[in-house]
Amino acid sequence: MTPDTVNKLEQAFANGATDIQACFYAGISKQTLYTYQDKHPEFIDRKEALKQNLNLIAKNTIARAIKDGDTQEAKWWLERREKEAFSLRNENRQVDENGKTAPLQIELTKTIRNAKDND
Repeated sequence: MTPDTVNKLEQAFANGATDIQACFYAGISKQTLYTYQDKHPEFIDRKEALKQNLNLIAKNTIARAIKDGDTQEAKWWLERREKEAFSLRNENRQVDENGKTAPLQIELTKTIRNAKDND
């Protein structure tokens, strides 16, 4: 594990690579990475932090767009983060007579039982 190899691993992890992908990029085996981590346990935390790099960049990009007034990004964000209020798709839930939601499968089962009882 040369400094160049560690640098390549860090670059790959910062670009969202998995352990296997990063090892391929750095030209080492997975076992070499794990042996290095055994000897340098602080690298595990660094690796995990680097793997979050693209997520942070994406979140910053979305936040910047929303702050700049991009209504499409704002809508997209709310549809994913506030699903109960803003999701456009049906999450396979049915509202019962008391206003509570139940998975659609339960409602279908009740409907089938009721139909059999009425036969």
